[in-house]
Amino acid sequence: MKLAGARIEPFLRAPDPSVRAVLVFGPDLGLVHERVQRLMRGVVKDTSDPFRVAELTPAILKAEPSRLADEAAAIALGGGRRVVVLRDAGDAQTAAIAPFLARPMGDALVVIEGGELGPRSSLRKLFEGADNAAALACYGDEGGSLAAVIQEELKAAGLMAEPDAMAYLVEHLGGDRRLTRAELGKLALYMGGPGRVGLEDATACIGDSAALGLDDLALTTADGDHAGAQRVLDRLLREGMHPVGMLRAASRHFLRLHLAAGHLAQGKTVDQAMAALKPPVIFKAAERFRRQLSRWPVDRLGRALDVLTEAEMDCKTTGMPATEITSRALMMIARAAARR
Repeated sequence: MKLAGARIEPFLRAPDPSVRAVLVFGPDLGLVHERVQRLMRGVVKDTSDPFRVAELTPAILKAEPSRLADEAAAIALGGGRRVVVLRDAGDAQTAAIAPFLARPMGDALVVIEGGELGPRSSLRKLFEGADNAAALACYGDEGGSLAAVIQEELKAAGLMAEPDAMAYLVEHLGGDRRLTRAELGKLALYMGGPGRVGLEDATACIGDSAALGLDDLALTTADGDHAGAQRVLDRLLREGMHPVGMLRAASRHFLRLHLAAGHLAQGKTVDQAMAALKPPVIFKAAERFRRQLSRWPVDRLGRALDVLTEAEMDCKTTGMPATEITSRALMMIARAAARR
């Protein structure tokens, strides 16, 4: 079965006992890891207990296809339910997992940790179509879900973000749950204790990691520097950034340009148009933002946003390589900017 939306959290808190295996996959590898850990801790308090937890890899499963069923059927020394975790799974492991789902042995919970699996993935289809299995997709936090994660993390440190600071954090975080929590932990350390997080605090602490790289990509694309945009794109891919996160970062930037261009069309000055944006444009990028406003009229910004939206949909639905889709969309926009 397929788990999505409001069904996810209740399942993570109390998994359906009829579900023998869970596939956790998606582009947000930090969220994948976090949810795998939650599922494991729901069965075993100490996830490092070698008697209750068995960890497998694709290489082990290739050498011993029956190993998954054997581990699931094994009885823990000292009693208790076991967890079997298969890391880095993909379609190559579908054939080894299918027999277990068809005839599960023992009572262990089998957790399959995968990366990005498209709609045509055989492994994903196997889990979504099985009555005794569940497929749980993990996409980057955004909007309300990202704000909730930020509030949860700050509250644990006795902190509360002011509206402008929260808007800035939502703008510059997301895409990878583990990185988001690490950045917020850094912010809590910077604050030094309970209190209110202001915009200056957020800008002083957040933005020098992957988010800054995403900002670089969006700014360089909007500048029309397609060679520079390709270099930033390649660097982010090497660092493990997912293509959909790049498309969303570019979309946020072009949406802000579109809003500012709309203010200009209403007769406001450039300074007034930029001042109306929340959060405000970072001072280091202000001059580039000004130049881009002169380069991009409202109608062309609308077309750029359409290209980015279509590219994200293609990444999620066509099964084509997300890297190539993203590169093509960003380079198309950069070349359009260069033509002025």
